[in-house]
Amino acid sequence: MRKNYFISLAFCLFTLVNVVAQTSSDHSSSANAMTRQMMLTMSDGMRFYNTDQIENIAIDNKLVTVTQNAGTDSFNDKILKIAFNKGQDLNAGTFQNQEGAVQLIEARGWLESAFVKFALLEGAATYHIYYKGGGSDEFTQIDGPLVRNYGSYGRADIIGLKAGTNYSIKVVPVDNNGNEQTEAAATASQITVSAHNRSGFAHLNWSEGVGAYQNDGTLKSDARVVYITKNNAKTVSLDIVSDSKGKTTTYTGFQQIIYGYQKGYEKRPLAIRLIGTISDTDVDEFLSSAEGIQIKGKSANMPMHITIEGVGDDAVTKGFGFLIRNSASIELRNFANMLCMDDAVSIDTDNEHIWVHHLDLFYGKPGGDADQAKGDGTIDLKSDSKYITISYNHLWDSGKASLCGMKSESGPNWITYHHNWFDHSDSRHPRIRTMSVHVWNNYYDGNSKYGVGAAYKSNAFVEANYFRNCKYPMLISKQGSDIATDPDGTFSGEDGGMIKSWKNVMHGQKRYVTYQDNATQFDAYEASSRDEQVPATVKAVLGGRTYDNFDTNPQLMYSYEPDDAMEVPMIVTGWLGAGRMNHGDFQWLFNNATEDSNDKVIADLKTAIQNYKSSLVGIFGEENTGGGGDDPNPNPNPGGDEITGETILCTFMEQKPSSDLFTITGNYSNSKGTATIDGQDYTVCLKMESSTSVKFTLGSKMKMTLYFGNTETASVKVDGTKHTTSTNTYEETLEIGAHELTKADSRNLFGIKLQAVE
Repeated sequence: MRKNYFISLAFCLFTLVNVVAQTSSDHSSSANAMTRQMMLTMSDGMRFYNTDQIENIAIDNKLVTVTQNAGTDSFNDKILKIAFNKGQDLNAGTFQNQEGAVQLIEARGWLESAFVKFALLEGAATYHIYYKGGGSDEFTQIDGPLVRNYGSYGRADIIGLKAGTNYSIKVVPVDNNGNEQTEAAATASQITVSAHNRSGFAHLNWSEGVGAYQNDGTLKSDARVVYITKNNAKTVSLDIVSDSKGKTTTYTGFQQIIYGYQKGYEKRPLAIRLIGTISDTDVDEFLSSAEGIQIKGKSANMPMHITIEGVGDDAVTKGFGFLIRNSASIELRNFANMLCMDDAVSIDTDNEHIWVHHLDLFYGKPGGDADQAKGDGTIDLKSDSKYITISYNHLWDSGKASLCGMKSESGPNWITYHHNWFDHSDSRHPRIRTMSVHVWNNYYDGNSKYGVGAAYKSNAFVEANYFRNCKYPMLISKQGSDIATDPDGTFSGEDGGMIKSWKNVMHGQKRYVTYQDNATQFDAYEASSRDEQVPATVKAVLGGRTYDNFDTNPQLMYSYEPDDAMEVPMIVTGWLGAGRMNHGDFQWLFNNATEDSNDKVIADLKTAIQNYKSSLVGIFGEENTGGGGDDPNPNPNPGGDEITGETILCTFMEQKPSSDLFTITGNYSNSKGTATIDGQDYTVCLKMESSTSVKFTLGSKMKMTLYFGNTETASVKVDGTKHTTSTNTYEETLEIGAHELTKADSRNLFGIKLQAVE
């Protein structure tokens, strides 16, 4: 369990009183795990406030007043907890940039991995990246494909690290002759690496580690690594043992390499690392015409020891999904799936010890049925698949999140769902037949149909989840809320399963009925303690199903420590939470007012997914090797929209433009002094060098003010014309149209302000 996500204030805990909240107004912000925020947990929802905007927090008995520059909000009798997330500082390393050396932008640890971002150094052709820590005092060089070019900065990821607090990463520039420029190297230290949460059925009685990694996060001793980009997905090759006598055969292509393992002779684990966007047209072939990439054992539950993982925060598979069959020891992690054929992940037939975690999962291609507009399914598992963990995944407006079981299973099959972010997805979280399923610490975030659905011969222990505006948090087929408005049932006409509920938090639901409320027409048995056994007298209306109490059987259950349900939203949306590292490079904000109850495709979201392109240029030394886009600019809105009619101040405090209306190529520095803009000091600048370019487009006539260092005089080219002043600012009124700032003399630009002209 991770408790380092936020700092709780004990004196801010209050007892819930069932009165209506008195709120003068709402000046709260959207949840943002990478920004320091205060979270108010209330009986009717949550509110987030950016701490840099808070001027005062007043607590008078049960009245809490939050004053910030945008206004004042007051809450009376309804606050359960006040907590603070730590934002950008989590797992961050320390460094001091030196003149003439590589300028580091960010160095940070994540889950059994770490990364560094750095400004490109003039004259460097590539970079060698070294790391130490985790028990080793010697620097080790990482593989070349892990070092990538993003146009105006470089990034390197180190994968397969033990948890620890003492990691260092060194960036060494290399010239065109292959010589390391050690005098220009830079090092970040004191980087914290966290451990993956391996709680769940996938790891039960499987001590060797699921996939290619050991349980301490490092690669298994004889594991091999293959890097896949869009350019080599058809040509990458690997020699694989292909018969009982040890003969090896060369298999070529993403799918063919996996097929080589199907024969069962190759015992060495395999880590397949995805770089950038891999589209369906990039892949050599698909052995599943319905799903895409097939991972299949020779016979039922055959150990494969394969991990498929993304590198960094922008790995994407697009246009296909994954079918897992007859396999054991398979891990999928840290990549996004967009526009899959049928299911994003189908765990289908005789599988065990499968771990699917930290994926970003988006719309699939529409199917022929009315309920397949968003794709057929997201993560489906069935047909005697057992010992499965689905954890820390982010499902973006999925239609049918997870089918869990058919009717053909011999069962019981044990499944875990924990710490997933069901972000405006509609239903099946999961929809269960035959399986015994532990559903805990998930964040149900605006779900238009239902949360957990239990049908034919199923058992679900639903524990310490957070349900926000989930229409029906739990359903048992053909009873209770399932038939409250429709006698044919909301999600199934089958016999009912059974649900045990404990310590869940919910608000905004349409209906939830416990056995204690109605001993016949109930949605779940509300346990009085974690280890309470559900009595045999508690039965489903249709079929008479009783609960099998698998969760209290020490021979069946794994060890775990659930987080308090109140903390789940911040944990799941936090730095070490659901989805890819840092929640990936795709940004989208749902409008809760309209999308909580909407089960239709969001047209703008689908268009954004279809048009998605990473800002990755490629691996250093290889041109355009797999970013999924040709634009090297790292801004999320390359080119920028037209700027019109408002005041815009663009600064660079996070080593990138604070406004995505500017397209910037160049290097940043935090060692060039300061500039004072509107009374505030800024310490990070854009260096005006020969390669620097700042582009933007005006939709109306505007006044531009450029702010250079306090000790400098202004010098810049605007649309190719040089301008200088005797002060550190330069002003010019610009006409409608496209404009570009470039170097005149070496200067350091700290800010750009655009103001409407009357």
